[in-house]
Amino acid sequence: MKLVAIVGTNAEKSYNRELLHYIQQHFSSNVTITVAEIDQVPLFKEPQADDVLPTTVQTLAAQIEAADGVIIGVPEYDHAVPAALKSVIEWLSCTIHPLTGKPLMIVGTSLGIQGTSRAQDELRLILNAPGVDADVLPGNEFMLSFAPKAFDADGNLVDQRTVSFLESCFAHFTQLVKMQNGAATLKVNWQGSYDVIVLGFGGAGASAARFAADQGAHVLVVEAAPYGREGGNTRYSAQHVVMGNDLDQLTDYYHALGAPFTTPEKTLQAYLRGMSQIPTYFKKYLGIKAVSWKRDIKPGDAVAVKKTMAEYPEFKGSETVDFALVHKRDMDAGLWKVLRQKVMERTDKIDIWLDSRAQKLIQEPGTGVVRGVQIKRHDQVLNIHANNGVVLATGGFENNPELVQTYLHSEHLTPLGTLYNRGDGVKMAQAVGAKMWHMANYESHGVLPGLTFKEGPNKRGRQLNWPLLKQGSILVTADDGTRYFPEDSPHRHGHIQTHGSWLIPMKNQHPYLVFDQTQYNDFKRELNENGRLPYPEFMKKLISATSLTDLAVRMSVPAENLKMTVSRFNQFKKLGQDYAFGRHPESMRCFDNGPYYAIAVANDVLNTQGGPQRNENAQILNTENQPIPHLYGAGELGGIVSNCYQGGGNLTECLVFGKLAGENAAAVKADADEVNASDANGVNDIADAEKAAQVTLGTDQYLGSSNSGLGGKITVRVTYRQKQIEKVEVMQHHESEDVGLVAVEQLPKAIVAANSADVDAISGASASSRAIKEAVQDALKQVHA
Repeated sequence: MKLVAIVGTNAEKSYNRELLHYIQQHFSSNVTITVAEIDQVPLFKEPQADDVLPTTVQTLAAQIEAADGVIIGVPEYDHAVPAALKSVIEWLSCTIHPLTGKPLMIVGTSLGIQGTSRAQDELRLILNAPGVDADVLPGNEFMLSFAPKAFDADGNLVDQRTVSFLESCFAHFTQLVKMQNGAATLKVNWQGSYDVIVLGFGGAGASAARFAADQGAHVLVVEAAPYGREGGNTRYSAQHVVMGNDLDQLTDYYHALGAPFTTPEKTLQAYLRGMSQIPTYFKKYLGIKAVSWKRDIKPGDAVAVKKTMAEYPEFKGSETVDFALVHKRDMDAGLWKVLRQKVMERTDKIDIWLDSRAQKLIQEPGTGVVRGVQIKRHDQVLNIHANNGVVLATGGFENNPELVQTYLHSEHLTPLGTLYNRGDGVKMAQAVGAKMWHMANYESHGVLPGLTFKEGPNKRGRQLNWPLLKQGSILVTADDGTRYFPEDSPHRHGHIQTHGSWLIPMKNQHPYLVFDQTQYNDFKRELNENGRLPYPEFMKKLISATSLTDLAVRMSVPAENLKMTVSRFNQFKKLGQDYAFGRHPESMRCFDNGPYYAIAVANDVLNTQGGPQRNENAQILNTENQPIPHLYGAGELGGIVSNCYQGGGNLTECLVFGKLAGENAAAVKADADEVNASDANGVNDIADAEKAAQVTLGTDQYLGSSNSGLGGKITVRVTYRQKQIEKVEVMQHHESEDVGLVAVEQLPKAIVAANSADVDAISGASASSRAIKEAVQDALKQVHA
């Protein structure tokens, strides 16, 4: 619903102006209100036939015509309507008539006890006059007395009874607007109804659902991923939650991170205030004493001591930056499992649909209120109603080729996180008129800045710190067979310093890592010494040739370029300086005479930041910077990052804006229209699946479990006879669909072969391996007991 609120005076100081701004803010979750001034409208002078109306009059008339309704805040001067307001109405009723049939509400405030009673009576007569013909709300006379004492320092009404009466009047007005505009005729066949619908079950969605439930709301969580794959990018992240105890320093730091771009200060401060209170958040809402990486991590811990947590330590304010961990370990989905558990503890209030994809938001015509969501579930399309709010927490668009091409200017980016962030939230938000921001901004990682090993369709890329990829006789080539960045460059979420800016290296269609026989021998030596390489498929994905010319053919690059690139690389090493890109010469070694090798790499994406813009209350804004009624956002969808990214920032955003979104979405709305539909209610796919996974045990069989995996509990059934582990079966798990599944398949066999859980972890799947071994050890404890 779009309203225009007219300040009925040209005075510089006006309590009626203050009242209208309060109404604008107080009802922002329900309606979009634009406050219009009349101080620039000239005194009325009847126009002649050929006269052009003053621009200010045309502008105000256009605002009224575009609005669903009008509010006028009228002062009382000498027992009457101010002359400035009367003059404006004359402009609006002489040759143009934008107020005709327009729903209109009158409010007013005065210094004394009268509360503009006479002015309101007079204004009603004027608005009912021929040529004006406004549809004035009957009764509901909101007259605020003793204005100087009515507001606090922040412009809020202090008396709750006054607020309640204003809410009652406003509810009647919005009903009038809906009836006048036909909005009440929204016809939807609803199959279910909840107080709040949360779209997405990652860190942001889990937080929003939990806090909405804590406000007493009945919540539906809708997640596109199937069972065991839920969690979004939160489960794949390092589990570092950025925090800082000095709000002023955090403000300086985040201003520097965003520069030269700006973020609305109120929205930024809502984020940073939450960031500064993360230890309290952990303790109060997660039941955990936060581990401070800066203060609590010591040599010998599972995570290394860091000199600084700030990704950009050169920026002002960086010294306050710290990370919060749920325990002295990372990369193990530790935070995600806590957030997930908090949702599962509230199954009396929260239903969860997995493998279900939201298709569109159901928006009421005229008012713009988001009334529900259309969801495709098990080949059925269901319309689910939301009494009070919908939260968009569907993550980014890194797995949507069309959006990646449109906004990130790349044919394909290999995802490092979830495969289920497909841009659904972007499309749904755009369809209801949301304003987009940060669409071109994304983060990366991989094996080199912005690059990971090339994988097949719908496969996740790998994040590895592998020294042999950036030391020795090895380099990266672009589509034309030339180098394009220093391979040993330190990077910050894929960004390297380029001519004074931090940017992800340019994207290519078929980049390669190229190296010689000496470097190959180094890889072979590492394989022999460790029994495996950090990337197990490395050797079998190599292409090779006896000459650079032949290798160039296999790489589909110009042979002369590749030969020149290697020649210049060797020359720079001999000169002791990489004159092209500044790679450290000690990391370089001259290429030998072959054979030569190459492995395909690909541009990757950790997460996107773009999506619908939200304000400090987690409300999603429209293109006029006004909240879309009943619609909220949290997480990477419309993330706050406009330029440089501080690690751990997205997780903090999930927690902070997830809480804001959940609580504000759950707040009872004055224009709520409760629906009696419950056929689809009462389903929790996670609870049902875990109940169905209850395991039966035979003779000499023992059940063990661990919560150390990537996402949820791992349960194993161990068959143990005559001091031998005969069989290990993984009965339930939530491991990732790549290396995690390799651990699920291979590690039980290794444990049986060794007759012990003390076996080597599967490379790249340390968390999954640890969980399986812990689960087996848990089962074996029962044997010994």
